[in-house]
Amino acid sequence: MVYLTRGVVATGLTLLAHSVAVTAKESSASPIVADGTHFALNGKNVAYRFHVDNTTGDLLGDHFGGSVGDNIPLEVIGEVNGWVSDIGRVRREFPDQGRGDYRVPAISIRQSEGYTVSEFRYKSHKIIPGKPALPGLPATMGTEEDVSTLVISMYDKYSDVAADLSYSIFPKHDAIVRSVNVTNHGTGNITIESLASLSVDLPYEDLDMINLRGDWAREAQRERRSVAYGLQSFGSSNGYSGHLHNPFLALTEPSTTESQGEAWGFSLVYTGSFTVNVEKGSQGFTRALMGFNPSQLSWVLPPGETLTSPECVSVYSKDGIGGMSRSLHRLYRNHLIKSKFATSDRPTLLNSWEGLYFDFNQSSIYDLAKEAAGVGAKLFVLDDGWFGKEYPRLSDNAGLGDWVPNPDRFPDGLEPLVKKITDLKAANTSTNMRFGIWFEPEMVNPNSTLYDEHPDWALHAGPYPRTEARNQLVLNLALPEVQDYIIKSVSDVLKSADISYVKWDNNRGINETPSPATNHAYMLGMYRVFNELTTQFPDVLWEGCASGGGRFDPGVLQYFPQIWTSDNTDAIDRISIQLGTSLAYPPSAMGAHLSEVPNHQTGRTVPVAVRAHVAMMGGSFGLELNPAVMDEEDKAAVPGLVALAEKVNPIILNGDMWRLNLPEDSNWPAVLFIAEDARNAVLFVFQVAPNVNHSWPRIKLQGLDPQASYKVDDGVVYTGATLMNIGLQFAFKGDYGSQVVMLEKQ
Repeated sequence: MVYLTRGVVATGLTLLAHSVAVTAKESSASPIVADGTHFALNGKNVAYRFHVDNTTGDLLGDHFGGSVGDNIPLEVIGEVNGWVSDIGRVRREFPDQGRGDYRVPAISIRQSEGYTVSEFRYKSHKIIPGKPALPGLPATMGTEEDVSTLVISMYDKYSDVAADLSYSIFPKHDAIVRSVNVTNHGTGNITIESLASLSVDLPYEDLDMINLRGDWAREAQRERRSVAYGLQSFGSSNGYSGHLHNPFLALTEPSTTESQGEAWGFSLVYTGSFTVNVEKGSQGFTRALMGFNPSQLSWVLPPGETLTSPECVSVYSKDGIGGMSRSLHRLYRNHLIKSKFATSDRPTLLNSWEGLYFDFNQSSIYDLAKEAAGVGAKLFVLDDGWFGKEYPRLSDNAGLGDWVPNPDRFPDGLEPLVKKITDLKAANTSTNMRFGIWFEPEMVNPNSTLYDEHPDWALHAGPYPRTEARNQLVLNLALPEVQDYIIKSVSDVLKSADISYVKWDNNRGINETPSPATNHAYMLGMYRVFNELTTQFPDVLWEGCASGGGRFDPGVLQYFPQIWTSDNTDAIDRISIQLGTSLAYPPSAMGAHLSEVPNHQTGRTVPVAVRAHVAMMGGSFGLELNPAVMDEEDKAAVPGLVALAEKVNPIILNGDMWRLNLPEDSNWPAVLFIAEDARNAVLFVFQVAPNVNHSWPRIKLQGLDPQASYKVDDGVVYTGATLMNIGLQFAFKGDYGSQVVMLEKQ
């Protein structure tokens, strides 16, 4: 085949930049094809193409989208006039700073001499079967059959700095994962001021961007807007991924819907502060970058050392936003979450928090556990307030850091109580109850023995005041001694009794730090703690929590298979929160509970069935209440609702999710889950406001086999075509109605 070197060819007033593709025959032969310095990554429905500019040594993008054939049409560049030169008119894979590309760069380095210019040129490449782990960071994983990796080595000869760009492709999931290693081969220190894990330039066309915004108790609100000329940015600066913005971005065509059109999804596997930049440059290309928050990096890199960026997952879908989400869900279930509980064994639990808050002792805890067993729960979780000796945890103003049982509340310690609770049988079963416990190990109260002994362990910036939030400070997990203390403290408690579940909370952001680089050093320390503990206790089911969904991100999911989705347990609000979260994250990872009414966050009263039906759309279904004070009719309904949750749970954990009606678009939100083997499905339909003297809409299903027959709850059999093209109707009385329908393929 003939390759055209990238050059500039005059045709009237137009210049043509020639880019060359790998042939269709070659591209289908392997997930990764390198022909000279032209590269192709190929998935089931995706192609990613780029090449080296022979003149500049720059990496130029050719295509990221649906599968393509042999040659890619020429990229046309208009006449070069004005201040934007060639480098600002091409699609770059790793845009550096200071040479005439005025768009936001992927990397900014301050040399020891003070200047910030870089010139990275292609040096070499290699293809690796499988996917190497990232040192100290969470990352997707897979065998040689699952994933292949292309590493492009770039080099700046003026500063002796190398950048290795790692592209890993999971062909079955149409997912491409990228990270960057920056190594200082020079003789003086350099400072990495900004570094994006992924940078991609898409062609000139109108696009929309979708992100998840919110705050405490209203996480994961979907925001969709047009990509305008200029820079659109969001991110986190509170030290963690945060409630305000999630480390997720989608780009779509303006006409793209849940089920039709092109969509690109980008998800950062990181729990720290981050920045997402979307810029439509003067030439109309849209550049998307995800990575470290530059204001919290300034990473000093001495000679011989390397900084590894977190990885960014990118997926492409030709089947709309829903197709994008399902690709991410499957990838994360199968190639991110390490826990053995990733897709199985999620017992119905009762958590003590909203039932008792801080008002309990060992007697009332045992009584609540008996109530839990009586309604069919199989796991009891003791929440905040169980610890502290010199500074007992009677409210949120003391005790954090002192992980020993409160001797006044538990005079016999935890072990005898745990034994009594795990001897209980869940109602109408022979299954023993399990026991779980709450920790907040990254935090410390000034009123604590730990703070008395180690005030220097709390994050602080020299003489500046230590800002408290919820009466607590943040421990500096960048310090190895703090990491070791947390590992030992949690391990000692888990070894002291038969504890099979941990809820790991985090209830404030990071304010003062001794340097911007402390933020990433903290993350590396935190990941070490997570890895040590989850490796040491593989039979413990770990749940992440940060005032609800404050750290719902892929970095946490590497170690904890489920995350508490929001402190807001109101069922109507939770529909939006859970469906928003599902844009990037599998429902199997969501903790969702049936709570009391009036709801403790919103004051709203919703029927018990609706509350339960919303909660069972999460992989970890539970109760956040005290059954002893429930309305008798509601309490009587709980065992049946628990049984239904356990019936649908395997489908939620392993199946594909289809968002049929969105709560922001319809009074009848609806979601379909189809089992991994496609033999069973479960449909959830809700009504929010009353529908008076009016006909009822039909809910059209998706994802079924049109030729197959499906039996629904009432025993009637319909073809998949009928269910998808005509749909099912449901009638509700009043507001706040719900229906759960099981489908079985015949």
